[in-house]
Amino acid sequence: MAALFSPLVSRVKTYHQRHNSEHKFKGMREMSLNRDDILKELSGVKLPDGTDLAGSGLVQALVVEGGAVRFVLEAKSPEDAANLAQVRDAAEEAVRGLAGVTSTSVILTAHSPTMQPPNLKQAKRPAAPEGRQPIAGVKNIIAVGSGKGGVGKSTVSSNLAVALAKQGRRVGLLDADIYGPSQPRMLGAHDSPKTDAEDRIIPLVAYGVKMMSIGLLVKPDQALAWRGAMLMKALQQLLREVAWGALDVLVIDLPPGTGDVQLTLGQKTEVTGTIIVSTPQDVALLDARRAITLFQKLETPILGLVENMSAYVCPECGHEAHIFGHGGVRSEAAKLGVPFLGELPLDLDVRLGGDAGSPVAAGEGPLAEAYAKLAKGLIDGGVA
Repeated sequence: MAALFSPLVSRVKTYHQRHNSEHKFKGMREMSLNRDDILKELSGVKLPDGTDLAGSGLVQALVVEGGAVRFVLEAKSPEDAANLAQVRDAAEEAVRGLAGVTSTSVILTAHSPTMQPPNLKQAKRPAAPEGRQPIAGVKNIIAVGSGKGGVGKSTVSSNLAVALAKQGRRVGLLDADIYGPSQPRMLGAHDSPKTDAEDRIIPLVAYGVKMMSIGLLVKPDQALAWRGAMLMKALQQLLREVAWGALDVLVIDLPPGTGDVQLTLGQKTEVTGTIIVSTPQDVALLDARRAITLFQKLETPILGLVENMSAYVCPECGHEAHIFGHGGVRSEAAKLGVPFLGELPLDLDVRLGGDAGSPVAAGEGPLAEAYAKLAKGLIDGGVA
């Protein structure tokens, strides 16, 4: 185990030492960055035809979070993308030189004008684009994402995995939220993983689910302030250097938003499809649309949308309240032309179960039935 992840550990220590010294200097010159600052800097980057990058329409999915800057350069074709490698490098270098920028991630991809969201019942898995690889022994990979944090994505991921296992599926769960891993707590699995004879990590098993998380390899209070390259390498190790064995489905709990993990997964791994979790409120739906747009650009099928925290039923009087609204995700799915996978309730027992490492899907009753219905829909659709 130590030998397998020692490069990560040593790089973390080196990074923290360097970052502590850099932070003192950068803290004096950091300024508040926004999209306009980045686009202004990119206007100085020239394309082969002499035009500037900022005005070319190639810059997509631009995200500025504090000092972290991420965006995609979307070429018109794979041939055009092959000719823009130097432009990508120049763009990354230009942005990195801006005061206040602490990390950059520039992904070069190609547009596919014929791409359409699949129908869950009818769609067959498309041929993996060049560069994407399956995970040995894994039939289906379902990524669970969200446009923003706080919508219950990790709760849905753990309970969905357990619900699938209860219905006889061989299930794995990968906690890909490197900065905020929560699955060890949600599944009550905290032992340090061991390695097999081939020096691969043996995942822990809880509620019939094989689970792996970076949270099992670091101290609970240790912050992983990794740059993009380190983050992407860690994700690849968690995907391909874990002894998953034969699985019907691997559920991947993504971090919120549209960042490095989503881009790396979409470009390097053959994913069966993505489930987007959202609450019904408008602000969550805005971010859900952005997440869907990113996965469509990456040519990752959208399996559908799930409305979480859809309704709250008072345990005392039975009154049903729609605290975050109701039906907004169903309407959004219809508007976007993607399947609506179901509603999940807002209930105190869901939160208590997650905190206690006892997912509600493992039990009985209406809460477990809601996740069982979601799991059955995926099984019937042939994706789990």
